[in-house]
Amino acid sequence: MKELMVVSKVTTNGVGSGGIIIGAATSAASEASVTPPQDLRERVKDYGQDDVFALWDELSLEERDFLIRDIRSLDLARIDRIIRCSFRSQGVPTPEIEPVPETSVSKVEERTMDERARWWKMGLKAISEGRLAVLLLSGGQGTRLGSSDPKGCFSIGLPSGKSLFQLQAERILRIQRLAAQSNDDTFVPIHWYIMTSPFTDDATCKFFESHGYFGLDADQVTFFQQGTLPCVSKDGRFIMETPNKLARAPDGNGGVYSALKSSKLLEDMAKRGVRYIDCYGVDNALVRVADPTFLGYFIDKGVASAAKVVRKAYPQEKVGVFVRRGRGGPLAVLEYSEMDPSMTLEINQTTGRLRYCWSNVCLHMFTLDFLNQVAHGLEKDSIYHLAEKKIPSVHGHTMGWKLEQFIFDAFTYSPSTALFEVLREEEFAPVKNANGSTYDTPDSARLLVLRLHSRWVVAAGGFLTHSVPLYATGVEVSPLVSYTGENLEAICRGRTFHAPCEITY
Repeated sequence: MKELMVVSKVTTNGVGSGGIIIGAATSAASEASVTPPQDLRERVKDYGQDDVFALWDELSLEERDFLIRDIRSLDLARIDRIIRCSFRSQGVPTPEIEPVPETSVSKVEERTMDERARWWKMGLKAISEGRLAVLLLSGGQGTRLGSSDPKGCFSIGLPSGKSLFQLQAERILRIQRLAAQSNDDTFVPIHWYIMTSPFTDDATCKFFESHGYFGLDADQVTFFQQGTLPCVSKDGRFIMETPNKLARAPDGNGGVYSALKSSKLLEDMAKRGVRYIDCYGVDNALVRVADPTFLGYFIDKGVASAAKVVRKAYPQEKVGVFVRRGRGGPLAVLEYSEMDPSMTLEINQTTGRLRYCWSNVCLHMFTLDFLNQVAHGLEKDSIYHLAEKKIPSVHGHTMGWKLEQFIFDAFTYSPSTALFEVLREEEFAPVKNANGSTYDTPDSARLLVLRLHSRWVVAAGGFLTHSVPLYATGVEVSPLVSYTGENLEAICRGRTFHAPCEITY
């Protein structure tokens, strides 16, 4: 199901395929009567969903109006296809899983300085020519962090107090400057597409507006919403959250593909001359947004898709890993919950590493042509993951299914995928759980940032003092000053910084 997409600077009137009826000429108020509208009753009955009107007689006129609008907003044919295809896919034997071929991975220890410099230069050139767009997955709330705000609004407690959104925006600003310097000071803005959800869209837009888009031009940022889908029972029937309202849930971060398609943003990218898309999740405090090295590697390899990966920290780590599905088949991500415990312990006798060691950390690069292919392919196949959850319903919380697609579902459609190994301590500081949890907290992410930046400062000839143990603190380098530790010698050499502090111009 696709709801009407609301896009900052871009609006759409059509949603997905199948002809959703939204904003019908006849208002729901004039339709509400003793019985539900005849055409609507017939539509829901055709798809076996007539239970949505089971409590009609108990509803007020206003509640009936709301229910009619809620049902009319659905593309019932599309949703029925999704439910049938997703249920049918359960229990279907999957291709045999094989490890990722070593030749598919660019490993840190095998890369030369010359290669890195060449990829960096290639990436900056493409950026300076306007060929890269950045795509941010930001539909989640910070509930697990103890906040009702969008996760990107969250501050992990750095000396600057900057939010995740601000850190990422300033990295874009820095790369724009570096790209312009590499191309005779010709400035081309990087367009930033930010996917929100119905639960975070308004707050996200207001946060950017109130902070002046963190120095970016407002017209280089586009917000768009992912869709939602009805939650369903074990027999595929819609669950009613209240007598007059469907229980719905976001369609997963993989909903980005259909959202880009239905909001016509793939066409928008093409008009802007974009050829490559850097895609990432909001909850990584060390994400290198618009990384020229990764982009240059991607262009050099000539593949349709690529992903940054880190090696599993230990066999039982709860992360999805890249695998090959079937002999000679495509690369795909296998969730840790899908792995047999014995698989997690298997060792590659040649390398001495785990056979299944390449963790997916949601740092991806795609060509625009491939994004178009994925958007059409996923829509055609209509297979969603079924997540069993407790769903709020008129009968209290009941077990049911949420229907989701994941960002990594794209890889099974890719004719060619390359994996690019990065170091956790340099590029992966996840912010998922509240402080006090055992891992992926704001505190752990903050320490990863401060330790990395402290190493940059020392490497540039600076000195650090501190009033608490250095392992618990450090210095923060503003992204406006340095992207990966460059440009710091003139600022740091011979100077002493008292941690914690932020280094700016």
